Amino acid sequence: MSENKTMSTNELEARLQKAENIRARDGVVWKDKFDRSATIAAAREMADGTPVRLAGRVTALRWLGKLMFGRIYDIDGEIQFSMSREELGEETYRFMKANVDLGDFIGITGELYHTTAGELTVKVSAYEILSKALRPLPEKFHGLTDMETRYRQRYLDIISNEDTRRTMKMRFRMLRLIRDYLNENGFVEVETPIMQVVASGAAARPFVTHHNALDADFYLRIAPELFLKQTIAAGFDRVFELGKNFRNEGMDAMHLQEFTMLEWYAAYWDFHKNIDFSWAMIQKIIMDLRGTLQIEYQGTKLDFSRYEEIDYTARMNELLGVDILEFKDADVLKKNLVAAGMFPADELEPLKSVPAIVDYVFKRKVRDQIVNPAIVYNYPAYMIPLARRNDADGRRIDIFQLIVCGAELIKAYSELVDPIIQRAAFEEQARNKAAGDDEAFDLDEDFLRAMEHGMPPISGLGLGIDRFFSIIADAPTLRDVILFPIMK
Repeated sequence: MSENKTMSTNELEARLQKAENIRARDGVVWKDKFDRSATIAAAREMADGTPVRLAGRVTALRWLGKLMFGRIYDIDGEIQFSMSREELGEETYRFMKANVDLGDFIGITGELYHTTAGELTVKVSAYEILSKALRPLPEKFHGLTDMETRYRQRYLDIISNEDTRRTMKMRFRMLRLIRDYLNENGFVEVETPIMQVVASGAAARPFVTHHNALDADFYLRIAPELFLKQTIAAGFDRVFELGKNFRNEGMDAMHLQEFTMLEWYAAYWDFHKNIDFSWAMIQKIIMDLRGTLQIEYQGTKLDFSRYEEIDYTARMNELLGVDILEFKDADVLKKNLVAAGMFPADELEPLKSVPAIVDYVFKRKVRDQIVNPAIVYNYPAYMIPLARRNDADGRRIDIFQLIVCGAELIKAYSELVDPIIQRAAFEEQARNKAAGDDEAFDLDEDFLRAMEHGMPPISGLGLGIDRFFSIIADAPTLRDVILFPIMK
């Protein structure tokens, strides 16, 4: 049975009666405020004898006749409090015992002292019942383990599990560190639309939503890329957005349909500059959060003091025994892979374009085997229609990915700002879509118009926040590092 089992009728009735008792005495059960003198964390740094007014959720109660001990909790910790019948008075003391349960919120007034056991405690001279909890905390709330409850009722998980509290607080600190790093380096945080007319910026199947006032279908964005590039065209030098993207694809430990992505774009950079800048940021974030560049993820030791370099085209040519830059016919490519015994035909059947097939082969035969940080570069141009073609060989693009533990953390490239090549690339994507590739980009005339007005040299980058943080936090799934993950 789940630890979040259904509350009994008797327990609900008992708590409702206690709420009525509080209403009869105080006039109000769920109070409007309480003036704290400090947070629990701040109080824990104060000296004995300091008067305090603290508030929090009750997580422990122990009645010892004329004396009781309890604990109150907030997101940054707990503190013990004590009450004596002699000091509070018989009626006030008994009211507390009769009407306050675990899960209730109370405010306490008193002074700090240390018990004979050495624990910091508030000696309570007065208390207020601030909010009555009608549902109890889980029976085993110290160490709640039922995964369904932990994900669906994350607030109970946070109350119950110190590891979850630490993980979520670390995530929010990471977001602040990222923003600070970018702000200190001349980037401006901007906002772009979530609902978009064209699904573009990444190879992914979009979510569709209907705008009633306009009587038109829109897509939830799969990437903010095209709008962020337009802000560069407007004259902003360096921009970033830290927000949600949506891709209507499969779910597993490292993929969710709603996820947090960091994207930035810098005028006058190329992808080499982006490698240096992003790697320095990655190292700083890991050092700030973990204190070392040698960390462990799910039993695997990772070293972020260095990265391996892998030439995508050379590695794939070696694997397949042909020049992948010359691939043009999806059916011929499939037949070659089947004949070589690399994949069965039915596994490749859903893949309808050369980019989709090549990407599939890379992920299964190369990427999945990468463990320690690797910068993968030198991709075929047909893989990324928004990336800049290499000046020495237009069949290649100036791009890199950072891959760790078989997962893509970063994808970045020198941006394509040539409107003629961009239109041709979009048209090729349209042909792939017509052939059945439902992850192909849509042609965006508004974006092409902005490019035709002129864009400077640009390099952009996307970093998957959830995936990156799961490695920092040593979490087995993305759901473990998201405050409220999607559930069926």
